[in-house]
Amino acid sequence: MAAEAPPAGLSPRTTGSTCLHPLSELLRIPLDQVNFVACQLFALFAAFWFRIYLHPGKTSSEVRHAIATILGIYFVIFCFGWYSIHLFVLVLLCYGIMVTTSVSNIHRYTFFVAMGYLTICHISRIYIFHYGILTTDFSGPLMIVTQKITALAFQVHDGLGRRAEDLSAEQHRLAVKVKPSLLEYLSYLLNFMSVIAGPCNNFKDYVAFIEGRHTHMKLLGVNWKQKGFHSLLEPSPNRAVIQKLCVTLVSLLLFLTLTKTFPITCLADDWFVHKADFLTRLFYLYVVMQAAKPKYYFAWTLADAVNNAAGFGFSGVDKNGNSCWDLLSNLNIWKIETATSLKIYLENWNIQTAAWLKCVCYERTPWYPTVLTFVLSALWHGVYPGYYFTFLTGVLVTLAARAVRNNYRQHFHSSKALKVVYDVVTWATTQLAVSYIAAPFVMLAVEPTISLYNC
Repeated sequence: MAAEAPPAGLSPRTTGSTCLHPLSELLRIPLDQVNFVACQLFALFAAFWFRIYLHPGKTSSEVRHAIATILGIYFVIFCFGWYSIHLFVLVLLCYGIMVTTSVSNIHRYTFFVAMGYLTICHISRIYIFHYGILTTDFSGPLMIVTQKITALAFQVHDGLGRRAEDLSAEQHRLAVKVKPSLLEYLSYLLNFMSVIAGPCNNFKDYVAFIEGRHTHMKLLGVNWKQKGFHSLLEPSPNRAVIQKLCVTLVSLLLFLTLTKTFPITCLADDWFVHKADFLTRLFYLYVVMQAAKPKYYFAWTLADAVNNAAGFGFSGVDKNGNSCWDLLSNLNIWKIETATSLKIYLENWNIQTAAWLKCVCYERTPWYPTVLTFVLSALWHGVYPGYYFTFLTGVLVTLAARAVRNNYRQHFHSSKALKVVYDVVTWATTQLAVSYIAAPFVMLAVEPTISLYNC
């Protein structure tokens, strides 16, 4: 979201629809970003319509699956044009594996095919065919679909290929005991609520939402029909949607002001690298990295609001009896900005991706789970060198932070004053450490990263 708009009079740099090109020129915002926001806003209104007029009490699950899929396919083609063929090829290829492969190997074959295809697309788009000349980046939806495809494959393997006593409580809850039909598979992967910006979600939760069992199962904790309830009051997502749209609006304003004022390119300026003193560089690094966050807050919170507007994302009620709509939330901004440890920070940033990494890697890897999880995360994100600087540095900092926390934290709990001091110091250390770790992720290239590390 940081590219500059094409000059007026030039052909739009996108493979998607060009019907909003005049608006792109007027706002001086790249056309692919205009298409993205337009699709998400249309999806928001479509989600309200979907919840009200295609309510599961009025409409069959087959119709809901079909409409969600058709709208999702249209959005993908509108945003990415012929690039969207990669998405459809991967989906159909992995469904072929789903229906033809034995359950003992379904997770392995699906994982290697999906991750392999994603990696080939990353490499070809950036290094071989130089698709960077176009601002359109189709890898986002491909990354989300890859998460869903691989998670579902592991959940089918858990449900059909493993003994119940060998599963963890979470694996048992999410295990899929019947292979999905083609319509269910397409709807889960390509539905209009999450195909553009996610987030990743679990197949059983999605099917329960389509069939109208989602909120009731969360309220009762069991199959609601077995309890004889057929008319429980359905919680309204409207309040949650409005709150998230307010966060989205604030994030957009910060992006248009703060992010434009402190672009990531500032970290490669001659003044920053060679002239600024250490404390100034440290403070400026923090400010620039803070300025890089609003675009993520905007995209993820808007995507969450779209799902909630459709009635998907209910997670239960809190201790005060208020409805919670954070099942699909991808971040907790307050906990991120007040995190006093790297662990807390990572638990509240890109939450659904962290859950996916845990599902397909961390809890299934017998050796070096932390290291391999960071490697998989880097590979999933792409092939820019900056990603690997970030995640490999993240491994070292995570292990170091864990050791320091385990050895020294208890010494600061003897008094309230010491605990306050500990919290302030660990907050500042965590925020600066994250800024240092994440800088290569947004700088992407080797040269500015090395320049940053040397200064």
